[in-house]
Formats: sequence, structure tokens, C-alpha cells
Amino acid sequence: MLGTVRAWRDGTQLALGPVRQQAVLAALALRPGLLVSGEQLLDGVWGDKPPGSGLKVLPSYVYALRRRLDEEGTAPADSVIRGERGGYRFADGTVRLDADDLARLAATAHRAKRAGDPAGAADRLSQALALCDGEPLAGLPGPYADAERQRLLERLRAARRDRLECMVLLGRFTETLDELAALSAAAPTDEPLAALRMRALQGCDRQAEALNVYEELRRRLKRELGVDPGTELRRAHQAVLRRADVRPPHPPPGHAAPARPGPRRAINELPGDAGRLIGREAELARLTAPSEAGAVSVVTVDGTAGVGKTALVVRAARELSAHHPDGCLFVDLRAHGTGRRQTPEQALQRLLRSLGAAHGELPSDLEELTAAWRAATSPLRLLLVLDDALDADQVRPLLPAGAGSRVLVAGRRRLGELDADRRVTLEPLASGDAVSLLAHLIGEERASSEPDATDRLAGLCDGLPLALRIAGSRLQNRGSWTVGYLVDRMVDDDRLLGELSVGDRSVEAAFRLSYDQLTPGQQRAFRALGLAPTVEFDALTPAAMLGRPPHETEAVLEDLVDTSLLQQPRPGRYRLHDLVRVHARRVAQAEPEQAATARTAALGLYLDAARTTSDWGSGAFPAAPAPTGPAPTRTGFTDWREAEAWLDAAGGELVDVVGHAAALGEADYACRLAEALCDYFVRQGRYHESQTALEIALAHADEATDPRMAVALRNCLAYTSLFQRRYARARDLFTEAQDLGRLRPDPYEQSRTLTGLGALHISLGEGGLALSYVGAVTEAPRQEPLNDWVASMALVIQGLAHQFEGRNEKALASFAAARTHAEAAGRPRMTGRVLSCAADIHLRLGRHAEAEELLRTAVDLVAQGGDVFLCARSLTRLGTARQGGGDPGAAIALHHQALLQHRLLSPLTEPGYDWLEMDIRSRLGRAYTAAGRVREAREQFQAVLDVHAARGHRAGAAPRPS
Repeated sequence: MLGTVRAWRDGTQLALGPVRQQAVLAALALRPGLLVSGEQLLDGVWGDKPPGSGLKVLPSYVYALRRRLDEEGTAPADSVIRGERGGYRFADGTVRLDADDLARLAATAHRAKRAGDPAGAADRLSQALALCDGEPLAGLPGPYADAERQRLLERLRAARRDRLECMVLLGRFTETLDELAALSAAAPTDEPLAALRMRALQGCDRQAEALNVYEELRRRLKRELGVDPGTELRRAHQAVLRRADVRPPHPPPGHAAPARPGPRRAINELPGDAGRLIGREAELARLTAPSEAGAVSVVTVDGTAGVGKTALVVRAARELSAHHPDGCLFVDLRAHGTGRRQTPEQALQRLLRSLGAAHGELPSDLEELTAAWRAATSPLRLLLVLDDALDADQVRPLLPAGAGSRVLVAGRRRLGELDADRRVTLEPLASGDAVSLLAHLIGEERASSEPDATDRLAGLCDGLPLALRIAGSRLQNRGSWTVGYLVDRMVDDDRLLGELSVGDRSVEAAFRLSYDQLTPGQQRAFRALGLAPTVEFDALTPAAMLGRPPHETEAVLEDLVDTSLLQQPRPGRYRLHDLVRVHARRVAQAEPEQAATARTAALGLYLDAARTTSDWGSGAFPAAPAPTGPAPTRTGFTDWREAEAWLDAAGGELVDVVGHAAALGEADYACRLAEALCDYFVRQGRYHESQTALEIALAHADEATDPRMAVALRNCLAYTSLFQRRYARARDLFTEAQDLGRLRPDPYEQSRTLTGLGALHISLGEGGLALSYVGAVTEAPRQEPLNDWVASMALVIQGLAHQFEGRNEKALASFAAARTHAEAAGRPRMTGRVLSCAADIHLRLGRHAEAEELLRTAVDLVAQGGDVFLCARSLTRLGTARQGGGDPGAAIALHHQALLQHRLLSPLTEPGYDWLEMDIRSRLGRAYTAAGRVREAREQFQAVLDVHAARGHRAGAAPRPS
């Protein structure tokens, strides 16, 4: 095949007939073991100009080829070309092809090179290139020959390039120059080839010519493609300028630079290995080959959906993990997921949390997040796997800064604009490897008992590992089925066969086959899972969507895991592969009423959780939509703690739930979810997520049936802005809410607006204005009781305003009334906040015993509520109370506990971070002074000054409104 098509038997060359007959032979021989239909042969050989006789021309060509290739007397059933229903099959193992020898020798050379034997690799590649006798498939007509010709030419070019690289490594520079110049002329924008040519010229002491090669290609790239040279070419340029050795040492396999001590907590987020990897030895070797010491290595893997990119990079990552002691991280960027693509900002937030570099919410600004990520990773040697990447812009901010780190990027697109050390394009498995994978899945004995059917099934799956594994799983779970029976099912279904022969649709056809074998209950569950509002979920979400108890639903989910339609990334958590999710959504469209019920049930569950966990209480929210599911799943949570833990498990996908509702046209759910999640987000310091969810919902407020939403969402946005210390923004939003409230009066929202304005003015140190607003809430006559949360907040603001004016007893009276409402609400954080504020008054008045009693209770309560900020604040005040009671030693211990709590906050997201640290250290310094430990006191006071100077703290800034 590597030249004019020729064939020999027993050393005697055979006459193969006219060129179209040879083209038919090539179309069959290059696909050994696969059934090639008559239509495929006509299309591949004649293209858009088929012969007038149509399919009738093929038997004459095949008959002539059999006469030339088969030994005399061979029966048609034993021929190298066997006729079957609908087409022909070239018997596998009956012919040796020079194209196969080329691939085998190239693979052997790759292994030799990786083993540190460039001389052996060069020898194998020379043998491979010697097989070529001109242009592959020379003179053969037709689209198939054209495509195969280009594929073989690319293999030959790669072999030539690899051989030349080995010769450069061996120092045989002069021998390579002419061939490198010829290859460069044929591929003038090939950067790796140009870099190799520069190394060869440098090795011949022709630095000026090497620099000219770089400059000429740089101008060409800018002129023709509008890009700059990539990393490899720039490194070659720098090496020429430095006159560096062009033969960098290659460490032996498995050898790596000595590892630095890793972090205290070993991090390994790599998914579980997908099992035996077949037919990917060469690609795996490229991914795991040693990288340049002292640099961040980036390797990309691209290929069609279902080709096995994730399995390959995970296997490579596991083999490399021992060389990256500081952590192995995995991020699914979801470029081809449900549309809720993971942005670089979201990915960086998750990565920083994985490293323990920050707690709570992180900034939304990409530049700030990137700087934080680079600072956190600069001392580390990490392995980072980025799966399902969309483009270079999504990947670049995620690259770690630590020397020796490695990044494996997998995606459908070829990220040509991303600087990478190596690029691997993953192709479908060759026929032999596809059969091996099937035999591994269904058992060697079962496969060998039906060799032809196994070969046909591998061909129908088009070499895609995902399709092969799904077909194999059906046979694993159906022991009574024969392989031939499964093949007949696929062949008889024209739609399935057509879809299995092309791209992504082949994967969907395999999914459909697996779906058809589910029980009706499993099918309904599968359809519902495609409608889930988050990528990952536990059993509770589908239980609500299906109207079944969670334990029954979990059993169905485990069954779906067994069919390979559902993934289980960790115990109790499930997810659909992105392509499976697309298929699940499509089949769900066949049951529109059932799908609508499932969607609203899932949204209702998230709304129930958000409202249950909110400190605002049930009276703060309008009546929820009537439940549609059976009683066991109408309310999934027994108390606020359970609801909060469930929301915590959803992680950063909660904002996506609001966006999901909005995209479905469920404006009421979008608005109510954003409102209910506001308190949950704010309590956890996740201010940006609160802001994003509310802004999404506010854009749809006019579509909601609840007229209150326009005011409620502005109140919530303003409330969030207060915690972000964006006071001007909060004022504008509260003013808008107040104006809208006059047009659509709602007592609860009006009181919430007034209380928020009071909190705003307290934050600005304007106690008199704060009193005027909250007085209108606490003293106004009303027909219905005031919501406990609003009442408690208003009274706390009132107490703080009295405290600012020095009216201590009035402040205590306000706090006592606030405590009554907080305790009625039954939320520990609310009560703890009130007690902590009241204790401040007692401390001011020197009533240390009273303050200590209140603060001990406050610490317990805010710890239950998970409020780190309030816990640290209350602990340091408890220390001050103990010091006032004559026990500076206990005070010092409590202040140190407060500092430990403070470190759980993120300086990037908590506006009161610096203020709280200075407050704690000031109190600790005074405790050290009282204990006579002057040096340690001086250190704390100096630390206060350092924080003030470093952070630019504004003197006199008030604490956050909580």
C-alpha cells in the first residue's frame, strides 16, 4: 500500500487488474475483518459518479480479485474476500500489509525512544521508512483512497520527523540538515519541525542560520495566522541565544527529580481507574514521558466524543501521581455538558478550596482568582487534569505556577492556541484492539466461541470505547444472549446501524440500545435524571422527581450504575456522563407531562431545602407551589441542619439551579429560590453566589406571578451588598425597594426594607438615622405579628444605635426584646448574635460576670449555626470578660481560640477579616500585658499595626452588619 498497490504470494507478484479493481481491494484490505457494505464500496471507489450498473459491478471485481489472490481451488467461503449479506469482508490474518508494518515499527521506535535508546528508535524508523515506495496508494481513484493516502502520508511524515529527532539526540546534526530543510519547505508553519531544524543548525555551529529560521517562521505565523510562536519554538530560540546544549539529558523511565516535601494533607482527586486500557500504549507513553525539569508541562488530548479521552488521561495521571507529591487534582470543565459550563472563575474557586488555600466564597474577578491560584501553587509540584475543556481561554487561568507541575488537558477540540509540550489526538480503536476490548468485557471464552459475531459487533461500534463498553455491559448482564443475537438486533434496526457508523450519533445509538433493555421503572428514572438541575446529585433529588422513597430510588440508581448509564464519582453521589445526559433528555421528551412534573418536583425540593435552612423563618416566604409528588417526598428535610447539609453537598451548583429554573421559564421558582438561598449564602460568606443568583432571578421578576418579588429580590440584593460593604449599592437597592413598595404595599417587605436601611446607617456610624428607620418597624401598629427574624434584626439595630449614643440601659432593653424574638424563631445563630451584642454593653459597664455568662451561651449557639465570624468575635470578647474577672491566663487561651477561628475565614472574601484580626490581637495584647508578658504583648500590638499597614484598613470602620 505504501506506493503503487502490489501483492505477492510465495514470492511471486500477482496481477491485480485495473486501478478501480485495485481500489476495491484497498478499500477491503485496509479494513480487515470488517463488513464493508456495497454502498460503502461504491461511495469509496466511485464517489459521486457511480457506475450505471450500480452495485452489480462489484461481484465482477470481487470475482477477479479472488482469482488472483486465492490459491487455486479455494472455496468462496474460504476466500480472502468473503461475501456476506449486504457486502464483503476481507478475512483478517490472511494478508500482511506494509502499512501495518509501518505502524508496528513506529510503535516499537516510540518505546525505544522512551526507554532512552534513540539509536534503536532511529534504526526502527529507518526500517519503517524503507517500506515506502513512492506515494501511498499511487494512482488509485476515489474518496476512500484519497483519505487513506493522506492518513498514510501523515504517518510517514511523523516517522521521518521522529527519526530526525532521534538523530539530533545522537548528535548526527549534519546528516539531518538537508532532509529537515525539505520537510520544512513542505510544511512551512510546522513549529516542532522548525525547532528541530534550529537544534540541528545549532549543533553544526550555524547559530545565525538557526536564528533566521526562527525569525522567518515568526513573521510567517504573524502574517498568515495572526499568532506568535509557541512554547517549543521559543525554547529552541532561547537555547540558540544561550548556545545551550541541544542534546538535553533524558532521564531513564520512571526516574524523576527528587520530590520536595508535600503539603500536610495529601490531595488526590483523581477519579477511579476505568479498568483495562486497550490499544492506547503509544498515547499513554507520550502522556507519561518525562517532561522538562523546572517547567510547567502541558499535554493536550483531543478526540471525538466517546473515544476514551478521560479514561486515558486518568490512567496517565495515576501513573504520574507518585511524581507529584503536592497533589493530584481533577476538574471537569463541562464544555459539552448540560449548558452549565464551568467558567475559569468557578474552576479556580474549587481548586483553591481543594488546596485549602481559602474558605468561604472567593472573589468573582478572574484576574484576582488567577493571582491567588498562582501564589498558592508557586511552591508546589502538582498534577492537574482538566477534562472536557472548551478552549484555551478556559484553560490558561488554571495552569499552576509551580516548577515541575504537569497539566493534562482533555477535550473534543484541538487547542491549537494553547501552548503545549505535547499533543495527542485519540483515534477510534483499530479493529483488533476493539475486539480485544470486547473479549475482555464479555470473557475470552464467550468471544472465541463466536469470533465472526464478535468482529462484527466491534465493527458496528466503530471502535469507540464508550460504545464498546455499553454493548459489552449488555452482554455481561444478559448471560442468555449470544453475541450474534445482539449483532442481529443492531443490524435489523437501520436507524441504529446508521447512527453507529457516524460520530456522536453512534454513541447515542448505543445508549438507546442500553435504554431499551431497562425495566419500565428504570427507564422512567433514567429519563428523570436527564432533567436534574445539577450535574451531581444524591438519591433525594431523583426520589422527589419520581415520587418514590429515597431508599427505593437508590436501588434503581445502583441498577443504572451497573448498566454503565450512570456514574458514581463517590459514595452516595451520582452523575450522568454529558452525552448520556443529552440522550436522557431526548428520550424524556417522549413523555412531556411526566418530564414537566419531574422538573418542578426537583425545583420544589431545592426550594424546600433553602427555605428550611433560612433563619428568616416560614413567615418570610409566600406559600410554596402545591406539591405534585406522593407524600413520602413532599418534604425531604426534618430540620434546618439536615437541609443545610444537603445544600452544602451541592457545592457551587446552587446558582445553576436558579439559572436552570429561569431557562425553563419557571420564573416563580427562579425568584423564590434566589430569595430563599440568600440567607444561606450570606451566612456562609458566599456573597458573590448570593449576588449572582439574585441578579439572575431579578431579570425575570416581572414574569413571576408573585408581585412581591420585585421588592423582595431588591431587598435581598441590598442585604447581600451590606455584607460585601458595598454601601452605595445597598442604599440604591433599598431606595428602589422602598419606591416599589409604595406602589405594591407589603407589610413584611416594607419592614425588611426599613430594617435594612437601619443596618446600612449603623454600618456608616449614623445611629440617629438608624433609629428613625427601625423605630418605624418596632413601634408601628400592625394587624399581624412582626416576623421574628425582622423583629430581632430591627431591635438589634436599635440596640446598637443606643449603644453608639451611650444609652446603655436602653440598648440592653432592645437586646432583651431582640432575644425574645430570636429564641421564638429557634435559630441558634440569631440568639447568639443578640447575646454577643448585649455582652458588649456589660463589658463596657464592667459587669464581667454577666458578660461571661452571655458570651459562653453565645459561643455555643453561633458554633451550632456554623457562623465562623460570630464565633471568633464572641470568643475574643469572652476572653476580655475572663481578663476582667482576674484570669488573664484563661483570657489568653480564649483569644488564641478566636485567632484559630479567624483563620478559617478567607481574607479575599470576608470584608471584616482585617478588622476582626486587629480586634482579637489588640485584646490579646492587653491580656498579655495584664499577665506581665510584655514582650508577647508588644508582638501582638505590632501585628495590629502590620495588618493595618498591609491591608490598608480604614480606621474606625464598623464591623459587618451581622
